[in-house]
Amino acid sequence: MIFSSAVFLFAFFPVCLAGYYLIPKSRLGVKNIFLLIMSLAFYAYGEPKFVFIMILSIFVNWAFGLAVDYFRGKAVAKACLIGMGAWNVGIFFIYKYLDFTIINIDRFFGLRFELQGFVLPIGISFFTFQAISYGIDVYRGTAAVQKNPLNTALYISFFPQLMAGPIVRYNAIAAQLTGRGGGFDLENFSYGVKRFVIGLSKKLILANTVAVVADRAFGAQAADPQAVLTAWLGVICYSFQIYFDFSGYSDMAIGLGRMFGFRFDENFNYPYISRTITEFWRRWHISLSSWFRDYVYIPLGGSRVPTGRLIFNLFATWMLTGVWHGAGWNFIAWGFWYFVLLTFEKLLRIPERAAKTPWIGIPYRIFTILCFLCGWVVFRAPGLAEAMRYLKIMFGLPVNGRHFPVVSELALFYLKDNWVVLILCVLACTPILAVLTAGVRKGSVGLNKTWDVMGTAGLIALIFICVSYIVNGSYNPFIYFNF
Repeated sequence: MIFSSAVFLFAFFPVCLAGYYLIPKSRLGVKNIFLLIMSLAFYAYGEPKFVFIMILSIFVNWAFGLAVDYFRGKAVAKACLIGMGAWNVGIFFIYKYLDFTIINIDRFFGLRFELQGFVLPIGISFFTFQAISYGIDVYRGTAAVQKNPLNTALYISFFPQLMAGPIVRYNAIAAQLTGRGGGFDLENFSYGVKRFVIGLSKKLILANTVAVVADRAFGAQAADPQAVLTAWLGVICYSFQIYFDFSGYSDMAIGLGRMFGFRFDENFNYPYISRTITEFWRRWHISLSSWFRDYVYIPLGGSRVPTGRLIFNLFATWMLTGVWHGAGWNFIAWGFWYFVLLTFEKLLRIPERAAKTPWIGIPYRIFTILCFLCGWVVFRAPGLAEAMRYLKIMFGLPVNGRHFPVVSELALFYLKDNWVVLILCVLACTPILAVLTAGVRKGSVGLNKTWDVMGTAGLIALIFICVSYIVNGSYNPFIYFNF
């Protein structure tokens, strides 16, 4: 079940919302149990056989958490934490990487191990990482152990962030599980509705529209009438697609969480306006990059180490980041690409120089854009060979001796048919609306009221547009469900 589906919007969510608020506000524990049941039903709708694996994983992590807390200060506690990590990584590996590993062992050693054919459970990358953060937070003492297994289950399975994040840290939500207000809060609820509508609009109006061009460009073969401009349009559209797809989902998750009294941290902060690659990763998928920073990079020693160790720490972190995204050499190459770029910026102190020297900052911003565009090619392509072919076309290089034209009728058709939505995407990638709103807030009371009325009217219009997209059954994939 996805947030932009008719089943969710017109059936599941109204029932969930009504049931939650019909329970008296003094019965927060009952509300949590209700949310847990609805979350398991949400997951079972699309993954009925995998919901039992998730329930088993929840129980195992809860038990390990109790053991870590019970043996605190002793060597056994660390052993329990290692066992907890092994359990989560083991599930993660079996379902996501086992067949990939078997394929490569067979290829490199000439063996013939049989593939297991495990189907990837949706959201496994997210809920296993949340479970790991629970164990580490309890071990570090940054959060109290959760003795109620139902609260542990709700933390791991809560449906707004279950499928595609943001990755919620246990220490950020532990107090909210038992201490949030159970009553209806108009301010929080209205904010949640606003964020949900904005996220839904990003997904349906922007991401789904540009996805058509991206899929056609990346799906084209060498014999197709492709051109340099087609390749550039394809990767630009994919860059918009993955951003509005994923940030839209995060907006909807944050909005849904707020409607039920939970506050999730932001997951995106206009990453495409970044001046450097380092800044890009402080703005893109913040919950993942901060997770690897706090649970991998800093424990390895972080940046305050000799140069050789620094390079190793960056390498380990970004190889794991690439592997986290998928079982394929292109994801490993994508992680290595960012390892190289970030090592380059660290060693030469590029972020500090770009901030202090405008004449360096402007061209380096262009370089940054080119870097993440090339990175998205490697990320989106079905394999490394296809990615290299696509990059060659982008930069006008021959592919198997064939030169592609700079412009073609198909490329011009894509541009003519999508120029309006591309302009909207560019504007939506910037904080221009937030800047305008901040400026209006400094004005008169009348101006503020007019702005609020316009904003409400705009949200209502977006709701009607989104509903029309859903009713018409428009193209509606969710990229990060694959991870």
